Amino acid sequence: MYNETDPNTQTSVGFRLLVILLSVLLPIVAASAAKGPNVVVLFADDLGSQDIGCYGGPVKTPTLDSLAARGVRFSDFHSACSICSPSRASLLTGRNHIRSGVYFVISGNRSDPRFGFPIHKQHLLEREVTLAEVLRDNGYATAHFGKWHLGLTSHGKVKPGPDKHGFDYWFATEANAGPSHTNPTNFLRNGTPVGEIEGTSCQILVDDAISWLDNERDTDKPFFLNIWFHEPHSPLSAPDDIVSQYGELDDVAAVYSGTIDNTDRAIARLVAKLEEVDLPENTLIVYASDHGSYRPDRNGILRGKKGSQYEGGTRAPGIFYWPGTITNGRVEPEPSGLIDLVPTVCGLVGIDKPSGVFLDGSDLSPLLTGSPNTFIRHQPLFWILPSKNPSIALRDGKYALVGYADYTLPRDTEAMTKLFEQVKELVPDLGSQYSVNGDVNSRMTSATFANREAERLRIKYLGLYSFRESWIPVIKSGGYRDFELYDLSTDPSQKNNIAAQRPDVTDRLKKTFLKINASVMADGPDWK
Repeated sequence: MYNETDPNTQTSVGFRLLVILLSVLLPIVAASAAKGPNVVVLFADDLGSQDIGCYGGPVKTPTLDSLAARGVRFSDFHSACSICSPSRASLLTGRNHIRSGVYFVISGNRSDPRFGFPIHKQHLLEREVTLAEVLRDNGYATAHFGKWHLGLTSHGKVKPGPDKHGFDYWFATEANAGPSHTNPTNFLRNGTPVGEIEGTSCQILVDDAISWLDNERDTDKPFFLNIWFHEPHSPLSAPDDIVSQYGELDDVAAVYSGTIDNTDRAIARLVAKLEEVDLPENTLIVYASDHGSYRPDRNGILRGKKGSQYEGGTRAPGIFYWPGTITNGRVEPEPSGLIDLVPTVCGLVGIDKPSGVFLDGSDLSPLLTGSPNTFIRHQPLFWILPSKNPSIALRDGKYALVGYADYTLPRDTEAMTKLFEQVKELVPDLGSQYSVNGDVNSRMTSATFANREAERLRIKYLGLYSFRESWIPVIKSGGYRDFELYDLSTDPSQKNNIAAQRPDVTDRLKKTFLKINASVMADGPDWK
């Protein structure tokens, strides 16, 4: 009989309870280990390198801050391109976006020939091997949620969507949530329009991801969740009670911050569900953004913003969290980026990289698991954006090389300038309210106007600005000039071009880049 004063009976009962507990937990642990770790990628849209709390930003992001504090936070992390579609193509493939067929932002269902938008042929080539395909082929259930922007059905042209790139299930928009983040009407679920959905985009995505985890996934398989949020891309919208914490409800900066705060709250719900369905030690979570912010004030002291080849255009947050595998609480200074995601996930999970495929990215596993001295980057980080100037950049340790294309693409700049001037007459506070003290292109491509005529003119401007596939032969045969060199260890704002003072470094990095560029252009399709 049990006697609470008898240590022998206490030990016996305690031991039996321990045995019972282990009999319940050990099969769960064993099953989790046998089927491999889950992989979750969380991807923001237009979020800057100094937006969220753990990067010194003004937005309250306790969930992301907690993941960073318990994982590895990169202090010099980069998107794979400074604009949307190309960055997403490289995230999924580990290859420069031009190799995979994506030269620039892809016009989607919103494009209207009346405004001069090209109906792009380009999309993520079906021949490319994506992270979803690699994981699916290794026994994973795969699902994509949120923005796609790599090509869907548009004006009768059917392009390979998420289901053709390795995702068993998808719940997505072609591009941005519309008409805004609140009550969007343009989602598709496995190709079928859903109609208006009540709520904000980030919360809707997490709702659907949780529903998939509860009702759709094969519980015998590990899972890959690829969640590409729309926030804080314009048109902006967030709950008033959140926005009011950052300023007045009509303050664009406050609404921008509110969308990020709201997304962190959605991620908190997702993390709670992930911990409910599996052990935290069996789930890898990665958080990043597709490029720098269109607001220079959210890129810190860095030069440039979205669309720029300077650091402000490509620098992004980079957080990796996997308790028990990834180092706890490390801030990693090594220059790294989303181009590294495919080889890194393969390295961490213990599966083979895509066979017979050249990857531009490198495996960051040594940096994440406590062996930074063994990390080797087989090729420098680099960026090519042909329709922008500067059009290229390359990172080699503390050095950043930046260069300009030696060709001019045939845009009608006179007509574009005229449209901008017309918009300024309709929106007198264009510079202060809708833009972020940037150039003409930034003001016209990042803003959305309540004035209907101004918005009509802006969309017409976008049509003139948009990429034409007829330009590709010019790009592939072109070269580069006016190279600049910056020492980021002493000049993180890239104010002092030292190319003339360090010709040895400049020439070495130019040769490296031109060799890489030749390889990329040889792979890039013509899309004739």
